[in-house]
Amino acid sequence: MSDLIIREAASDDDVLEELIRLSIDWEAENSCYGYRANDKADIEGNRIFIAKDGGGVIGYLFGHVEKSGNMRSIMPEGTPYFEVEELYVVPERRSKGVGAKLFRYTENAVKADAEYMVLSTATKNRKAIFHFYIDELEMEFWSARLFKRIR
Repeated sequence: MSDLIIREAASDDDVLEELIRLSIDWEAENSCYGYRANDKADIEGNRIFIAKDGGGVIGYLFGHVEKSGNMRSIMPEGTPYFEVEELYVVPERRSKGVGAKLFRYTENAVKADAEYMVLSTATKNRKAIFHFYIDELEMEFWSARLFKRIR
């Protein structure tokens, strides 16, 4: 992973095209409930962070700063936080530190503008995702929304 480069990227056509291509692959994995591939409108307006290795993008994270509302159990009203919309790493590079490096790079890049990082996940592999976000990245568990099909 010595060739790994993490950086913030402009939302130009090349970057958007690459993220859309990766999101199509992610949708095909069927690893998250309800995930659908992105189009430009899903990504534009967000801060974009990419991981490249040997020239190709192997992961991305994008999100934006918001002000908190109805989150008083974890932060005062109006607190700026960075909402992570998506964090994706290609399957062959998972569990090799790429996602953690992307997250930490982003955390450092947005801390002047936000006091917290917040995200939701719809993964089908809750054990792996909780290990990643809680154990590795030291995030706190705040809430869960569960479902069960009954007919």
